[in-house]
Amino acid sequence: MKIAILGNGKMGKRISELAKGRGHSIIAVSSSENPAHALDVSSADVAIDFSTPTTAFNNISHAIKNGIPVISGTTGWLDKLSGIEALCTNKSGAFLHASNFSLGINIFFELNKKLAKLMKNQNYESAIHEIHHTQKLDSPSGTAKTLAKQMDGILKNNTPITAKRIADETGTHTVTYSSSVDDIEITHTAKNRDGFAMGAIIAAEWIIGKKGVFSMQDVLAQ
Repeated sequence: MKIAILGNGKMGKRISELAKGRGHSIIAVSSSENPAHALDVSSADVAIDFSTPTTAFNNISHAIKNGIPVISGTTGWLDKLSGIEALCTNKSGAFLHASNFSLGINIFFELNKKLAKLMKNQNYESAIHEIHHTQKLDSPSGTAKTLAKQMDGILKNNTPITAKRIADETGTHTVTYSSSVDDIEITHTAKNRDGFAMGAIIAAEWIIGKKGVFSMQDVLAQ
């Protein structure tokens, strides 16, 4: 398939490398010097967006308006997500956003929901801690916010999130339940970016020919 890469940071570059290894071609790449709205994406089969919180909305809108399905992993802009979903519906397009594309973290999401159900009405305090590299622009991470949303919907509380930025840290998320007698923790640690990149490519392969707004759960259910 022909892919337009929206955002040429570390994730965009790694997606390009892995996609070529799977036999796909990169036909356009946006960057701060070459913004998405100036790109001709009409020949792309799909666009993959890992840009910035300030450019994601315009990047995704440009692709959807040109009839290109979009996979987006950019976080920090989701206050405008409903606008993209409405545009996708209006244009009969296809859009999938995930705060994290790795298979491991999506399994972690399911574990998180199961643990929250077990801990409901127990005498424990919940908390989330995340660590990422110093170049990550949003804090807390979108993944941490997803974990908190899952937990709060079950526990009916506001789980606090703490965030730390360390050079070269790919990403660690820890969910903790603490009581006066013990602690329970589950942790996901990413060793590199390949899990995120490959998940986005698999989602891009999956979305071809589809119409609507999707999540990684739709991809994993196939």
